[in-house]
Amino acid sequence: MDKQELDRLLLDAHDRKDPADLIRYYTLAADERETARDIDAACFYLTHAFIFALESGAPEADALNQRLVAYGRAHKLNF
Repeated sequence: MDKQELDRLLLDAHDRKDPADLIRYYTLAADERETARDIDAACFYLTHAFIFALESGAPEADALNQRLVAYGRAHKLNF
């Protein structure tokens, strides 16, 4: 998926206020940035995915927290 398509999907998910899609697309954006070794950008997207996961009680919150912890960007939370 290219960046423009992902950006469009993120904006659409925001318009629909769909936490599952927001988590999914922010995580995909983070994965892409991580692959490109742009860790600051990856953590930016991971943080957004994590916040939406926390707010919605999504099970992805734990894995997202662990990824942020691994980069020194968060403290480990217990779920």
